[in-house]
Amino acid sequence: MDSRQYTSLQAALSDVPDPRQARGQRYGWPFLLTLIAAAVVSGQRSVRAIGQWVQEHADELVATLAPPRGCVPSTDTLRRAVRRVDADALEERLAGFLAAVPSPPPPPATAPWVGQALDGKAVRGANRHGARLHLVGLVRHGDGRVLAQRAVPHKRGEVSAAPQVLAGRDLAGTVTTTDALLATRGLARQIRAQGGHYLMVVKGNRAAVRRGIDTYFFGPPGRTADRAATVGKGHGRLEERTLERRLVPPHACDWPGIAQVLRRTCRRVILATGEVQEETTYAVTSLPAAAGAAVLEALWRGHWTIENRVHYPRDVSWGEDAGQQRVGAAPQALAALRNALLSLLRALGWTSIADALRHYGATPHRALALLILTPR
Repeated sequence: MDSRQYTSLQAALSDVPDPRQARGQRYGWPFLLTLIAAAVVSGQRSVRAIGQWVQEHADELVATLAPPRGCVPSTDTLRRAVRRVDADALEERLAGFLAAVPSPPPPPATAPWVGQALDGKAVRGANRHGARLHLVGLVRHGDGRVLAQRAVPHKRGEVSAAPQVLAGRDLAGTVTTTDALLATRGLARQIRAQGGHYLMVVKGNRAAVRRGIDTYFFGPPGRTADRAATVGKGHGRLEERTLERRLVPPHACDWPGIAQVLRRTCRRVILATGEVQEETTYAVTSLPAAAGAAVLEALWRGHWTIENRVHYPRDVSWGEDAGQQRVGAAPQALAALRNALLSLLRALGWTSIADALRHYGATPHRALALLILTPR
């Protein structure tokens, strides 16, 4: 993992390698990336919109940034820049900046463990045009800090990228949560080897493991260590969740580092119609007996942080899934910038990303000031 750390977002962008040849350059590479980032935090969704924003605020941008040529680049120049940027290097530099941003303490419900969700996201706007871009990200539970992200290799699945997202990270004190797609023995082994714990949902793709959990561990009575029940209301439904856990005797289950098995029953009542839905899901975890049912339930629910606090605002506030960016590095580069800006805005106390984008979009000076800000 990249060990660089930066005091501001602009400093991280300035360290991204310039892929251009020296001959014919009219604008500095950090200048171009700064303009793109400022436009993104102002709410611009596409390269066309970014170019228009730069042109319409040319006087203020030139007065503030003082580029040597005394003018701003065209939309075509910005489009070439975002297409040619080294997306992996950009991801690493942005992660280095976010690593230096102060973090809140872990939620009391899961202390002393810090949950982090590992999950994938298809960039549907690019995929509609044949780009087939799929990203796997690692996001901290609670505050939604994006810790890492990588693109899935061409013609491969999320399972191939997930180990690279975690590679080189110190996982001590963390619990990595995954959905059923990433519940693999290899990933479980890697997480334990790097000092962390896991909580993995198992479904039909691990049918033998799931059946074994249900019949062996939850069949005979008297083995339940404890259970936790929670009730929630929202999105037009009442939801009751019950999590049961059982300890796994040594060598009783063929799964690396397994210590407990979990069964979670979710009963939903659709308030408008009275319809009742019930679903039972299973999971495996390496967490020891000290992690009770209440802690495990909080970690299981915390996995949705990546969807609610990262994927959702990228799609809704920035229109990522509806976007048309598909050439070169553009879709991944813009996703990386959105991730970093999301994490920075939340660290600054913004609870509504839409409100934050309107605030920084009101004037270029606010957007540029955010990029040079050193969060404390």
